[in-house]
Amino acid sequence: MKIEQIYTGCLAQGAYYIVSNGEAAIVDPLRETQSYTDRLAKDNVRLKYIFETHFHADFVSGHVDLSKKTGAAIVYGPTANPDFEAIIAEDEQIFEIGNIKIKVLHTPGHTLESTTYLLIDENGKETAIFSGDTLFLGDVGRPDLAQKAANMTQEDLAGMLYDSLQNKIMPLADDVTVYPAHGAGSACGKNMQKETVDILGNQKKTNYALNQPNKEAFIKAVTDGLLPPPAYFGMNVAMNKQGYQNFDEVLNNGLRALSVTEFEEVVENSEALILDVRSAADFAKGYIPQSVNIGLKGDFAPWVGALIKDVKQPILLITDLGDEEETVTRLSRVGFDHTLGFLEGGFETWKNSGKEIDTVNRISATQFKTEFNENVKVIDVRKESEYEAEHVENAYRRPLAYINDWIGEVKADEHFYIHCAGGYRSMMAASILKARGYHNFSEVEGGFNAISKTDVPKTEFVCQSKIMS
Repeated sequence: MKIEQIYTGCLAQGAYYIVSNGEAAIVDPLRETQSYTDRLAKDNVRLKYIFETHFHADFVSGHVDLSKKTGAAIVYGPTANPDFEAIIAEDEQIFEIGNIKIKVLHTPGHTLESTTYLLIDENGKETAIFSGDTLFLGDVGRPDLAQKAANMTQEDLAGMLYDSLQNKIMPLADDVTVYPAHGAGSACGKNMQKETVDILGNQKKTNYALNQPNKEAFIKAVTDGLLPPPAYFGMNVAMNKQGYQNFDEVLNNGLRALSVTEFEEVVENSEALILDVRSAADFAKGYIPQSVNIGLKGDFAPWVGALIKDVKQPILLITDLGDEEETVTRLSRVGFDHTLGFLEGGFETWKNSGKEIDTVNRISATQFKTEFNENVKVIDVRKESEYEAEHVENAYRRPLAYINDWIGEVKADEHFYIHCAGGYRSMMAASILKARGYHNFSEVEGGFNAISKTDVPKTEFVCQSKIMS
């Protein structure tokens, strides 16, 4: 028997590849399937089942394409009702893969169809659980995503999740390995550990959600401090439930190389968003006016979902040379399938053609220190917990994720400074501000990490773990 975790850092997502005696199963596969089919061919095994823990909200799974390519059956837990052919398993139903077994444990709460899969090895020992978004390391799945469809409150779902954990997960042996669908950085939970694999016994000791004295306390603990889910979540759920365009077609359409003239024509005729995925440093030095910067070398896909929101938005790409395929692929992972092409030769082609360009006024932390006084306006676009831990005195807390809510408060004629932790998020904010007509600001290179090394007045540091507790 072999179990392989295939972890994708950009999405903080874990897929699982399981092999036993010539047969294989995959749990929660990513959108692009080539790596899985390559593994199957290399191991000379047949994919028998594709297990889905639930209808994912934060990424589009590869289950539909993978099933078509391999003939493997898609399996969901009880109450699931996808628009494509799938096995809707019963609670405690057993599936055999080679010499091992997978037992279905229906664990509703995160969503109504949420299911944990229990692996029983060749000797009949309960060895591991693939817990999806039911149980994370250090946390449990947020119970607010299914309430509209189910006509339930998040408290109702949290109570259901409590029962699932107490009745299905907690009775399992301490040495059972926990393989969750997500790790730290995912918006599906609020307090995840950085590790991606653990044993259940350790989670019973350390996971705050598993250590509540009763259901009432559990409901309060897991619903307290929940931020609104990103707008694209519902659209991803729909794609996972209804099906989607073949990934190979999406990739082929996105990899259309466009000349400067063709690029301009597509922008005018399609209302496409120009998405520049180069680094913040390169973007600041020059970019096509009205472009939005979301750097590929970071938490790219989640920020695309949070800021662009509509998965049907047509997109044109500006990338570093050679990054085109990776960009289209990572967009498709969160359902953004309408990439219309990329500028051949990248930004330099545009610049060399003599077309108009724009820049961002990026300054060093040292210059910020020189210009800082009690009257300047500073906008901090980090998360609330980062801001509460420590921030520049009198800085405004304006998280990037909610820029559409606060951008109207900014006075276009009043100069301000903007920063995040290191410059990645503040450049996104800067690009959006510039596109909306705000030009009288300075973005601080290196963000708060660099500012903290100067003597700019700051609040007293508070450990973020204390803020979250």
